[in-house]
Amino acid sequence: MFSQRRYIIKQELPINRQIREKEVQVISENGEKIGVLPIEEAIAKAEERDLDLVLVAPNAKPAVCKIMNYGKYKFEQAKKEKESRRNQKTAELKEIRVTPNIGAHDFEFKSRNARNFLESGNKVKFTLRFRGRELNNIKAGEDILNKFIEDLSDIASPEKKPLLEGKSMYIILSKK
Repeated sequence: MFSQRRYIIKQELPINRQIREKEVQVISENGEKIGVLPIEEAIAKAEERDLDLVLVAPNAKPAVCKIMNYGKYKFEQAKKEKESRRNQKTAELKEIRVTPNIGAHDFEFKSRNARNFLESGNKVKFTLRFRGRELNNIKAGEDILNKFIEDLSDIASPEKKPLLEGKSMYIILSKK
């Protein structure tokens, strides 16, 4: 079964008979100024070309209207908006878990992974879990987190100081 996509055109600008001005400055579809015309004459010019009269600057004196294909204009706007949403990248929070007695090789490996995450535009959260008696030596855990901060200081900065919550301490690094 095929799904049908329907694009609803939101009407934001007053067009044709919705315009309540007596006289308007008219611009052609090519961008040339036609001049100040009564609203009925401006609508007639637009209909003569099978296009719409669109109020683009209501606060100007006299108000400015443009002759254009309004449906095509709204479709192009929707297409641009959709394209801009597609190109947005949301920054993810990647978590790396460590323990207070981490080895040198493990430290280098986790640091390298964190560097890759940061370079690809993500934030990195280092979580240090204390187990059993390790909770008595919180300073050692804080030193390890500070060592990560120092190691990655060329491309990242900490959002705040290491925080202890329950049995874990964490720090969040974001790209400079």
